[in-house]
Amino acid sequence: MVRRILIIQGHPDSSCPHYCHALAQAYGDGARDAGHEVRTVDIGKLEFPLLRTKADWDGGQVPAGLEVPQADIGRAEHLAIFFPLWLGGMPAVLKGFLEQVARPGFALSSFREGEMPKKLLSGRSARVVVTMGMPALVYRWYFRAHSLKALERNILGFVGIAPINETLIGSVEGLSPTERNEWLHKLRLLGKEGK
Repeated sequence: MVRRILIIQGHPDSSCPHYCHALAQAYGDGARDAGHEVRTVDIGKLEFPLLRTKADWDGGQVPAGLEVPQADIGRAEHLAIFFPLWLGGMPAVLKGFLEQVARPGFALSSFREGEMPKKLLSGRSARVVVTMGMPALVYRWYFRAHSLKALERNILGFVGIAPINETLIGSVEGLSPTERNEWLHKLRLLGKEGK
């Protein structure tokens, strides 16, 4: 089954390529090879303000420059989100991006007293790929992957995105060239499968 896939590159530093970029490239290459339609948004190349008030989130406009990425999210059937773990969570610019694009009227219905908002992004799936300096098992079992769970439950799941799969790549600075290539191969295969 051919899918419309949006790759969200959440690494804040676009001044030089990082392993997150290589992983996303491998995923995208695999997806394109299989005939999937692939679009990419690179958060590190975007300029936008952070949300500072509830009033702006409720009724403000999506900032200039984020209209196309927001439309790409709306068009996608599957999101592939890549980011490095920074201070135990996603980089602030990625969180700021998600806050800006996941507004009422797009990602969920407006809030009404005593009612839960309707999830407007249902029918989409996601894969979250996280690189980190610590071993992935330490993050998952000792730290309980709290920030990943928050992203999955409180952001993606809250707007209806499911199922959500994850790929955790730990001890990234210590990976040998062979191990790096093995991960790139795994991501290429996931891209081919559109998962």
